[in-house]
Amino acid sequence: MKQILPKDITPFELQSVLQHSVAPRPIALASTIDKDGNVNVSPFSFFNMFSTNPPILIFSPSRRVRGNTIKHTLENVLEIPEVVIGNVNFDMVQQVSLSSTEYEKGVNEFVKSGLTMKPADLVKPPLIAESPVNFECKVLEIKTLGTEAGAGNLVICEVLKIHIQEQFLDENGNLDQKKLNLVSRLGANWYGKTSEETLFEVPKPLQNKGIGYDQLPTEIKNSKIFTGNDLGMLANVEVLPAGSFYSEESKHLEAQQFLLQSKIEEAWKVLTL
Repeated sequence: MKQILPKDITPFELQSVLQHSVAPRPIALASTIDKDGNVNVSPFSFFNMFSTNPPILIFSPSRRVRGNTIKHTLENVLEIPEVVIGNVNFDMVQQVSLSSTEYEKGVNEFVKSGLTMKPADLVKPPLIAESPVNFECKVLEIKTLGTEAGAGNLVICEVLKIHIQEQFLDENGNLDQKKLNLVSRLGANWYGKTSEETLFEVPKPLQNKGIGYDQLPTEIKNSKIFTGNDLGMLANVEVLPAGSFYSEESKHLEAQQFLLQSKIEEAWKVLTL
C-alpha cells in the first residue's frame, strides 16, 4: 500500500491526491457582490450542507496553490456578507466551468459565461437563473484555516430563502432526484454525472435493526460468490430465516441476481434449505 505524509509532497501533488480521492464533491455556484456593486459568480467544489436547523451551507474559497492569492469571491463576502449559492446540473456545466476563469477584478463572470442574473429577494447578490435550486444566504462567519498556499477559508452561510425551478419537481411538489441531473467534481478535469441511469437506492437501516455481518451463517459469510455489498444487504434483516443454508455456488449465484434487484427477501428464500 502506498503511504503519503502530506509534508513530504508539494501542495500541487497533495491537492491532486485529495481531489481524486475525496470525490465526488457537490458544486456550489457562488454569486457575490462587492461594496462597489461589482457582481462575481464562481464555482467551488469544497462545499456541502452541515445543518438543517438552522439551515447551514459551507463552501471554501481556498487560497490559490499557484501564487498564494485569495479569490474575488472571498474578497466580496468579506465586504458584503451575503451570497447566493446555486447548484449545478449537466445542462449548465460548461458555462459553470467558464465562470471559473481567472478574470480581472470587476469583470462580471455572469456576462463572460452567459449565465443569467435574476434579482434575489433578501440579499444583494443575484440569483443564477440556470441553477435548478438557488439558496439566498447570509454569511455568519468566515473561518480562515491558514495563510499558506492551498489553505481554505470556510464561508459559513445560513439559508434565508430557497428558490426551486418547478420543472425539477415531481407530481407531489418535491424535488425529483432524477430530473435534477446534478453534476459533481472529481480530480483533475473530471466531473461526475448523476443521471437517471447512474442512480440507485440503498434503504437506510433506521427502522429495522439488521442482524449484522457477524451473525451471517458461515455458509453465506464464507461464500466465494458474494461481494461485500451482497453480504451487507443480506445482513440487513432483523431475523434470519429458519432452517439451514445452501453453500453451493449455484444457489449463491441465483440469490445474487435477486440482490442486484434489491430483493433481499427473495434472495434469502433461495439460500434457505
